[in-house]
Amino acid sequence: MTGSRIIGTGSALPRQIVTNADLAQRVDTSDEWIVARTGIRQRHIAQADETTATLATAAARAALDDAGVEASSIDLIVLATATPDNTFPATATKVQHALGCNGGIAFDVAAVCSGFLYALSVADSLLKTGMAKRALVIGAETFSRILDWDDRTTCVLFGDGAGAVVLDAPAAGDAGKDTPGILGTRLHADGAQHDLLYVDGGPSTTQTVGHVRMKGPEVFRHAVVNLAEVLREVIEDAGISVADIDWVVPHQANARILDATARKLGISPDKVVVTVHAHANTSAASVPLALDTARKDGRIKAGDLVMLEAMGGGFTWGASLIRM
Repeated sequence: MTGSRIIGTGSALPRQIVTNADLAQRVDTSDEWIVARTGIRQRHIAQADETTATLATAAARAALDDAGVEASSIDLIVLATATPDNTFPATATKVQHALGCNGGIAFDVAAVCSGFLYALSVADSLLKTGMAKRALVIGAETFSRILDWDDRTTCVLFGDGAGAVVLDAPAAGDAGKDTPGILGTRLHADGAQHDLLYVDGGPSTTQTVGHVRMKGPEVFRHAVVNLAEVLREVIEDAGISVADIDWVVPHQANARILDATARKLGISPDKVVVTVHAHANTSAASVPLALDTARKDGRIKAGDLVMLEAMGGGFTWGASLIRM
């Protein structure tokens, strides 16, 4: 059976834009240094009245409008985030209440930058079992709240935002590579790499939120290898070739990772959706943000074969092949 179908996408970004030049006034860095190493030129930073829940709700509403469906039709919300509004309850429940679709299933998923792919897979599985009929899958982050603004190696890399998709359960008899829907997904994790990318706080250890800590060169090497391997797995599972893929929508961590992964797989750079220059790394929000951007500007069209991929702290990583 072909998986659940994406029938709408949406996104939301904080009002404030912070450029590299703005950051250069705060830490010892420069626009040239940041662009050369990451491809990032600006990022959106949440203000006091903008939270993970408010951004997620705005992105969800945009996705519902795009799909042309009412919030009342949603009976499942899976929200991927590493920066929830509260330790508990789940931010998804706040979004559910804000949208007015109470009574269904709502919970968060924590897999950092891979979170949206994990959330998409979980929602797809629940829809296939009949636990729900229509889902909102959201990636939303306020990563600026866990950055050490004195650490120039990390604070320049991240931004805030949210992206969402409306997912419909597969119809009876839907099958085949040409049928719209999720065609295949592979997810992985390797806890042995925990200390390469993590936050040095948490309720059960320090009772503080903590800050992002990262060993950049090591993360880069793992990312290129892991992403290329998981993409090959999904391609093999789906019985397609690299040439069949119309678009790759990757996690927007670093332009050099995107380029290196594309080269390793032999994918044309023209087929890779890149938004890192405008959004920076928005963790779980980056894949749905990039997907929505490419749909709204006309690049991704109905019928296109699209590969989503991401890797994040944990390490977690994965890829999902979708017929739009």
